[in-house]
Formats: sequence, structure tokens, C-alpha cells
Amino acid sequence: MNYHSYYAKADRPVETCVVGTGGFGQSFLSQAARVPLMNARIAVDVAPENAAAGLKAAGVEPQRIRICPSAREARTAWENGDFIATGDLAIVSELPFDVIVESTGQPIAAARHALIALKAGKHLALITKELDSVVGPGLARLAADQGRVVTTVDGDQPSLLIGLVSWAEILGFDVIAAGKSSEYDFVFDPSSGRLTSNERSAVCSDLARHWSLDGRDVADIVAARAATASAFPQRAVPDLCELTVVGNATGLKPDRPDFHAPLARIAEVPTIFSLRADGGVLKGERRLDVFHCLRTPDDISFAGGVFVVVRCNDAKSWDMLAQKGHIVSRTGATAMLFLPRHLLGLEAATSILDVAIHGASGYGSDYRPRLDLAAVATENLPAGRVLTMGGHHHTIAGVTAEFRPAQALIPSAPAPFYLAADCRLARPVERGQTIRMADLELDENSDLMTLRRRQDALFFG
Repeated sequence: MNYHSYYAKADRPVETCVVGTGGFGQSFLSQAARVPLMNARIAVDVAPENAAAGLKAAGVEPQRIRICPSAREARTAWENGDFIATGDLAIVSELPFDVIVESTGQPIAAARHALIALKAGKHLALITKELDSVVGPGLARLAADQGRVVTTVDGDQPSLLIGLVSWAEILGFDVIAAGKSSEYDFVFDPSSGRLTSNERSAVCSDLARHWSLDGRDVADIVAARAATASAFPQRAVPDLCELTVVGNATGLKPDRPDFHAPLARIAEVPTIFSLRADGGVLKGERRLDVFHCLRTPDDISFAGGVFVVVRCNDAKSWDMLAQKGHIVSRTGATAMLFLPRHLLGLEAATSILDVAIHGASGYGSDYRPRLDLAAVATENLPAGRVLTMGGHHHTIAGVTAEFRPAQALIPSAPAPFYLAADCRLARPVERGQTIRMADLELDENSDLMTLRRRQDALFFG
């Protein structure tokens, strides 16, 4: 496809408003200045000074940035062609822009911004996957009912993976598995026996004995690697959160509630993520999972990219493709097709343009609640404990996440992880137990609960 032709009917630049100027928002602002078909003149952050700093870092001349504490000042700045920095989306929501780019990463704040978007009749690019995992399908349906679009965005793994899966399906491939590599590689130095990941390092010399699959049983070697690297976290809530979005959009589902999440070298992925009958770990087809990219310091990284594992129905074709360097499993039953990248806000513009120019959402036309990301206690949690969400990865101490079939939030239902975040426990929860809705002190009038109740009504009656 020629992208110049695809977007040729645009008669003006798409106007955007960025909410949240952290890593993703900042990268979006920086690239937006270079996209001919898009403008990003409005930045919103809790501290308007941070929003102004984000615009300045994106190359905007300081004299063109106006910090606007009121809607009147924002309107004046807009009409003068200035850039606007403010601390509240409501201040700028009535300005004539097209798309709100929500990248706060905070589900409660993002819920409020989503409701503002609906009220103001704006399209919504939802980078905050924490909100998406709780109410994304409902938001998409509510927006569609008023002729607007909610979308995930390229640059993040959910959108890229939905695109790769649907591309494979359109071409007639049988999808065995799909997923992504985790955020941080596991880098093994054979000379020292040291394993490093996300600034953590430990001697794991036994890993050398499990470096190659050779003819060994896949389940055994995956388990041996996990045990050898037991000092390192091997499950991450953000990975499950992102693939919740993918499952809800594609109908793919996890093979186990917390993923297999193996340490795997890139060439091993189609072997490990194949059916047990083909020597892999999967119980069935169309499975979601994540792998930790295991490599040496001089190996290439998967770079948090996305993949699909497909069945090699035409052995002759795949033999030819294997000779050209495509990655085929050791049995020849499956192969991996992949995109070894995710460029954050640097590549988000295509999704924004799709929304404004073509009215198209990256979720597709059948985005529905199929999975919930449930909160599960990893320690005994007393009544009164506040499930504080924090850190770069938006985790909760003493709580992990697992997949459950989506359902309406009756009192006995598992509590979605990012709905439970920052709530107080009404009663104790023992280690290993799923946190239920009845276990939480909830504000039924919160924006997040309002949106979830509306989603439940739309899809579950």
C-alpha cells in the first residue's frame, strides 16, 4: 500500500490534543511536528508547566507556548495560532480539534478524559491500556453510537499485534499463537555466566546447559530456564494488560491464566509456541502469549515486537522460505511472522490519521469484552489495605493479574486489576485468592465505575 495515496483525501491537517506528556506523549509530540498531515498544538498534564515543557522539548519556540488556566484564554491562544499548555482537558475540550490522544497511563484520570471526549464529540486515541482493559469495548461502542471513533494506536504492541493477526487471517493463515516479547530482554554473557535484565544482574551459569533446544523436550527446557533465572521476575502485569486488549479485539485467548512466558531465543519461538503434538507447549490453537527474548550481548533484540505463529500448510513453500531465512520450527509444522519493533508515539500518527480521515478504528469491528484482567493476591491482604498502584509499570504490591472470562461485575465477579487499583479492601483476601468485587470499597459514582457499568449493560444486558 502507498500511504501517500491512502491519505490523499485529507483536505487539512488533523488537529490533536495530547493528554499526558510522559514517555509516550512526549514521543508523540516530538514526531507530530514532523508529520505533514497532523498538528499537535495542545498538551495537557496535571502540572501545566510539564505540558509546556513537553511542547518545548518537541521543538516549539517558548514564545509560542501559552499556559492557559481558563477556557477563555485557551480560545484566544488557539485563535492566535499559539500552542496551548494546560492542566485540565475540560479547559480545551470545546476547541475545534479532532482527536484526543489519552496517554496518562492512569485509569481513573483516563476514565474522566474519555467521558469528556464523549461529551465533546471528539475521537479518542486510547494509549492508556489500563483503562482499555477495563472499559475499552464499551467506550468504542458508546463513541460509535454518536459517530465518533475510539482506537488503539500503532507504536504500542496491542495495535501492532491486532494488525498482524488480522493480516495473517486475511491471507488465510491458520494462526496457532500470537503475542509479543516482553519489555526487557534477558541478556546472557557466556564468558561470565551472568544474566542481565532491566538493570538487574545475577550469575546464572547453569543457563549455558539450557542454551539450545537441540532435540530436548521443549517443556523441560522452558522449565529449566525459568528455574535457573528464578531471581528475575518472569510475569509482568503490563504484558497481560496489553494482550487483554488483543484478546478482546481478535478472539484469541491465553493458553493458561498467567501465560507460559518462556525465556526463548528468537529462532525458538515457533517451536515453543506450537501445539504439544508438534513438540510445543500449547494445548490449543489461537493462543496469546509473551516471551522473554533470551540473547547474548551481540545478538539482535526483538525490541518488544509482536509475532504470529502460523501453520505451515504448504511444506514446499515453507521449505523455500526457510532457505530464505524465515523462522520455521524444528519440526517444520509452524513458522513465525513478526515485526521486531514498537516505536511508541513515533509511529502513532497513522492510527490518528485513520480515525480522522477514514473513520477507522484499530480494534476492528468486533471489539467486545471477551477477557477480564483479574486481580489476584500474592500475599495475605488485610481488610483496610489500599491497593495502591505505582511505579513505572503501574503495579500493585501484593497483587498480580490473571485472565478470566469477561462478565458483568456482580459482587462475586473477579475484580478487574485496574479497577481494583487504588481501592481499599473491605475484607481480607488470602494469598492465591482472586480479589472479588465484594472485597472492595467502591465508589459507584466514579467515572471508571460509570463506564464499566455502561459496558456491562451494553454487552451483558
